[in-house]
Amino acid sequence: MGVGYALENRLALSRATGDLLGAMNTRRLAPFFDDLRRGLAADCERSDPRIGLLTPGRFNQSYAEQAHLARYLGLLMVEGEDLIVTDGQLFVRTIQGLKRIDGLWRWMDSRFLDPLAFDGKSRIGVPDLFDACARGGLMLSNWPGAGVIESRAFAAFLPQLSKALLGADLILPNIATWWCGQGGERDYVRDRLDRLVVGSAFDQDVAGLPDARFTPGSALDAQQRATLIEAMARRPMDYVGQEVVKLSTTPAVVDGRITPLPFTLRVFVARDDQGQWRVMPGAFARLAGHGDIRAALMGKGDMSADMCIVDSQPVPPDTLLGGGAPAIRRIGGMLPAKAADNLYWLGRYIERTEMTLRLIRAIVGGSIEADLGPSVASPTMNRLVGQLVLWGAIARDGGGPVGPLCATALGDARQSGSVRALMASVGNIGEGLRDRLASDFWRLVRLPLPTFDGAVNETLLDASSRMIERISALSGLAAENMGRTEGWRFHDMGRRMERAINGCRLLGLFGSDGASADDLTVLLDLNDSQISYRTRYLTGPALPPVRDLVALEPHNPRAIAYQAARLADHVAALPTLRGDGMPEEPRRLADALVARLSPLTGDMLTMGDINDAENRLLALSDAIGQRYFLQVRKAEKADGADLLS
Repeated sequence: MGVGYALENRLALSRATGDLLGAMNTRRLAPFFDDLRRGLAADCERSDPRIGLLTPGRFNQSYAEQAHLARYLGLLMVEGEDLIVTDGQLFVRTIQGLKRIDGLWRWMDSRFLDPLAFDGKSRIGVPDLFDACARGGLMLSNWPGAGVIESRAFAAFLPQLSKALLGADLILPNIATWWCGQGGERDYVRDRLDRLVVGSAFDQDVAGLPDARFTPGSALDAQQRATLIEAMARRPMDYVGQEVVKLSTTPAVVDGRITPLPFTLRVFVARDDQGQWRVMPGAFARLAGHGDIRAALMGKGDMSADMCIVDSQPVPPDTLLGGGAPAIRRIGGMLPAKAADNLYWLGRYIERTEMTLRLIRAIVGGSIEADLGPSVASPTMNRLVGQLVLWGAIARDGGGPVGPLCATALGDARQSGSVRALMASVGNIGEGLRDRLASDFWRLVRLPLPTFDGAVNETLLDASSRMIERISALSGLAAENMGRTEGWRFHDMGRRMERAINGCRLLGLFGSDGASADDLTVLLDLNDSQISYRTRYLTGPALPPVRDLVALEPHNPRAIAYQAARLADHVAALPTLRGDGMPEEPRRLADALVARLSPLTGDMLTMGDINDAENRLLALSDAIGQRYFLQVRKAEKADGADLLS
């Protein structure tokens, strides 16, 4: 842990100082990471291996670091539920079926790695993963058990190990450490407790030491000292004692002043494709948040910094893009099933957020229609408020002035369907896609909601309009920045699906056979189709042409039929697992929906047709989930699927 933070610190320092690092001849980190990547690939069986970074998931404290590394190195970021072992080999579940993984960079505790080999309670590991490693079907970096090197108990044996393995003393002496699992060392620590610090030998919680942290023996009162000595007598192997080492200090700017702070350095080594060890020309520096220079007291409140190596000569401009031109490819890469699932629901939540905002704007008076608009007590207004209730944006017993209701729908995080809650859901889903989403996405999602006053409709109108602009910016990022790969298709399918389903429900509310002028005006506003309607018709809103425009118009990007056609296009472009040429269920349902809507016109459309379209959309959404998000059991294999691809 920390190699990704070192990379991020260098990036932050480069942005803050401009070309200063280059002018100082600072050695670059890219050659080290290139060696790391080549070293991982060299131990795999295939010449062009597929390598994944195994993460415990987005709730892990170093998840952001892992995502940054995966994106920087071009590795596939996977979780345990993405993977499956078959015939001694590891595969990742993708929308194209099972695809082989040649190597894994493990960022998961060994205990949780394989529930069949280690902790049977693990829900984030991969059954039979250790067996795949043992049989040689998988290269695993950070082999289970390698973490013992970082344990405090191991430090007690480094001097002897250096002499036994290398025939020489340590070049850099380590902190003098006594492992209490040995009788003489246990007595030494106990008798000199006031001059040593005591800690957990294996970074686990132990009796007498809160949070598995080092504690100076001199800081213990009589009761704490007796408790610790008794615990050490029961399980001495759980404890170590270390000498009190005073750290060097480095100048740091704290509250505008130059202050000396104690610091430590974490350095990193990696093995390259020739089997040689390479040292990163830099380090992850940790600065104490206090003035105590005792090494054992580094902890909460500490700060990190970049440590640079400065050369006397200009440094070559090495990057990860060097090393010769690779073979040209025009494929978007492999899309794991979970990533497809997240992209699909990311699109749906963004679209639901936008439509919720449009409902709020319609309630507070965002129509371009000057004369026709729903009054506060009108049936149209009741239907608008009722839809917010159905979507969970306001409470079911919500009543009173529309201003406070809209304020709740905008900013009350306790309401699951409020704009604030929906944007939080967008961010949560995005966390599972950190290695796939650009920084511009996070800037937009993390912007605070505009300020508003529930008693002043103008502020609510302004806030909802500004949020719609933000959603439009997210749409623009997807439209202009995402490659037209399977990932983009699933994201766009999510938006199209949500827009089509919402279109059916809103047409049922405001476009029924008895729809009023207010209803039709609101329906045009919600579908952003007022201008299109006015350019075609000189009369006010009439039911057949409004229905045709918002439901069946093939060139209106808000129409239900338009969404159906785009869904069919996306599904047709996705990979199939069938080897007989027959369409899979999503393709069949999408084509049938398009065929159902294509011959209709606004004067032919009935509410039965709308209900049928909504049911077909829901069935299509379920079929997409079953085909692309929920994978087959390990014993099953689709016709024609190649498990070695």
